Amino acid sequence: MPQTDRIFCPACTNDRLALKYEATYEYTYIIDSDAPGRGNTKELLPYLYDNREQKEAKQYIECSTCGATYPCFFDKWTEGINPDALRKVLAQHI
Repeated sequence: MPQTDRIFCPACTNDRLALKYEATYEYTYIIDSDAPGRGNTKELLPYLYDNREQKEAKQYIECSTCGATYPCFFDKWTEGINPDALRKVLAQHI
């Protein structure tokens, strides 16, 4: 019995799709008397930053077969991304 809930690329009709989220962050380490970063005392550990600020973000669906990309935005990752929402994004590019 064929699956009817598959999602297809509008460009090549393949179903090898990936939802991607790219983000760029700026990490700040306060320079103090013992080491960069208030949480670092003997060595600089990258996860012990003092501040992190997101600079850029990009979400898109990418086809693994033809390389086509389809911009999208989901602000609710848990309940906002479902097959119907993905189909709606792809339908805008038909």
